[in-house]
Amino acid sequence: MSSNALTCVGMRIPVARMRSIYRLEEVSQRLEKLPARDHESLRATYERMLEKGEARFQVKPSGLPAMESLYDELPNFHEVLDDVRRQIALCEASSDALEITPLLLLGPPGVGKTHFARQLAELLGTGMGFVSMSSLTAGWVLSGASSQWKGARAGKVFEALVEGDYANPVMVIDEIDKAGGEAAYDPLGSLYSLLEHDTASKFIDEFAEVPVDASQVIWVATANDAHAIPEPILNRVNVYEVSAPDFEAARAIARRLYEKLRSSHDWGRSFDTDPTDAVLDRMAELAPREMRRAWMTAFGNARLAKRATVLTEDLPAAGSKRGKIGFMQ
Repeated sequence: MSSNALTCVGMRIPVARMRSIYRLEEVSQRLEKLPARDHESLRATYERMLEKGEARFQVKPSGLPAMESLYDELPNFHEVLDDVRRQIALCEASSDALEITPLLLLGPPGVGKTHFARQLAELLGTGMGFVSMSSLTAGWVLSGASSQWKGARAGKVFEALVEGDYANPVMVIDEIDKAGGEAAYDPLGSLYSLLEHDTASKFIDEFAEVPVDASQVIWVATANDAHAIPEPILNRVNVYEVSAPDFEAARAIARRLYEKLRSSHDWGRSFDTDPTDAVLDRMAELAPREMRRAWMTAFGNARLAKRATVLTEDLPAAGSKRGKIGFMQ
């Protein structure tokens, strides 16, 4: 893909140029110094780095992308979208790389924080890495562990850059306020340097011990409570409080999801073009992340009843543990 702007009717195609994220000479030197019969995993890592090469696509939109659909789909994320749009505008007519200040999305579960991150990756045309801090079992999952330790491996950031195709993937740190890990190791320690552009450009994973350029990574962290997040992290990110969508916005989200599910499945042709007002009113009581499951349950129930219209009785029962209607979690 060339570095020239590519456009076609109705859309912008992301522009990519190549960026070296590590030096092959350093990798070769590390590989040569390894003992012949030890460190098989580390040897395989170096060989993989040499095989993949040092260059990755550095993607940025060729102009301000059409974001109207995102504003419609994510009505409670307008402030964040405005910020992203401003930062894209800074580089659109220049040779500069796209830089997005790390984002921290604060809000209750289910309001769509992780979905926003996925949509951002799709908008920018780059890849996405994902780390769930609530299920973290090793404190070194981001930065890797020394190859001297049994079972050690590279961290998620290193893997996303080396195994991926992009120099600027979206990296999601989900539920950063729930970071635990091993008592002797701060699982967020590596973020202090990774969230700083200058230090991230020579990030060293503790397993591979080869500097990689992580300065272009686009960081999106999510959390429910800012009080559990270290101050050095908060000082390095733009913080946005994301509330649950109001009733009308939630209703609109439910309608768009109905239309998307109906149009993306062959069985969707069996159902009405538009859902009823009564069903939309009930769906609007759900957290956004619960809506898809509720719609799928409703579609299935309506199909079993041989109806083209989804009724409120097709929705998951209120108070059930799964597909809960009427309560915001």
